[in-house]
Amino acid sequence: MTQRLPPSLTPLETALAALLRGVDPVMPIELPLAEAAGCTAAGVPLLSAYPPCDIAAVDGWALRANDLVGASSYSPLPLTEPPAWVDAGDAMPAGCDCVLDAGAVEVSGALALVLAEGLPGQGVGRSGSDVAESAPVATAGYPVGAAALLLARVAGTEKLSVRRPRLRIVNVPGATTTMQMITDLARAAGLDVVAHEASTRDAVSIAEALDVSACDLLLTIGGSGVGRADVAVTALAQRGAEFAHGLALQPGRTAAVGRLGKVPVAALPGAPGPALAVWFALVLPLIDRLSARQPRRTVTLPLARKIASSVGIAEVALLAEEHKTWMPLAVGEWPLHAIARADAWLLIPASHEGFAASEPVGAYLMRE
Repeated sequence: MTQRLPPSLTPLETALAALLRGVDPVMPIELPLAEAAGCTAAGVPLLSAYPPCDIAAVDGWALRANDLVGASSYSPLPLTEPPAWVDAGDAMPAGCDCVLDAGAVEVSGALALVLAEGLPGQGVGRSGSDVAESAPVATAGYPVGAAALLLARVAGTEKLSVRRPRLRIVNVPGATTTMQMITDLARAAGLDVVAHEASTRDAVSIAEALDVSACDLLLTIGGSGVGRADVAVTALAQRGAEFAHGLALQPGRTAAVGRLGKVPVAALPGAPGPALAVWFALVLPLIDRLSARQPRRTVTLPLARKIASSVGIAEVALLAEEHKTWMPLAVGEWPLHAIARADAWLLIPASHEGFAASEPVGAYLMRE
């Protein structure tokens, strides 16, 4: 059965502008490294050099290269005293600048013979070779990833300054799978997520759950249509929210966006495809504003075949990378198998009729 739509559709650009209006980045907070993963870095600390001094990069004998000129198995070089043995990670002894393998030195009592030459820096990890002095642990405005966490741990940094917007999700009974998908995406995007399941599918129960006292963004999942059981929009109205219901976006036309007090709110459809499209087109830009995130990267490849689009409605296309081209998987309606296969998504403006085959397009990656 064809789903009924709201009587009028708000252009995507208008809805996005209304959602972003007056929204400022949240204040930075300091979090332990494990909690900072995925959050947007802010005011990143400068690290101390690592290693802090020259260290042995391998197990072996610490020596001075200039003292070993001419040493070989045919012409062993006797030493006046046995060399120091170092394990990988040990600080290099004073005056030593190379580490020879165990078999390159023969030690018998007080006698030591060197059987090979050495080069300055051989087997040595230089001070600051892994982390330069005053290097930033991460780049402000970008997510804290595994590499940044590695540098921070190596340098002994215990906390990072990040921006982590607080998201409250209210799920309308019947949309649990979609709610779980959005929750996973939000946590991966570095948000502090609190999910709440309305007790029953009625406007009163949902309205009671629309608490914005401790969140920077509110999402409802499900019940955004115009059917008799679609009461999320009614609940928003009961709470006095200002919003536009019905978007010129496909998929996602039955969504609603607006404000509940000063907090941005979006009512996402209960089906995974439309909810995901609204997440990409409207919620991600809002998260980026709240996080002071730098622009997301696009990957430009030629289209494997053309994409046709209807003028007047913005559409989101799912793409898969095939042989260094973008292969369109779905436009307008998204079956689950297309979502599972997709590598990227492409927003087609409402003023655009689509793209020709072989035309280069810049698409956003599904997983950064």
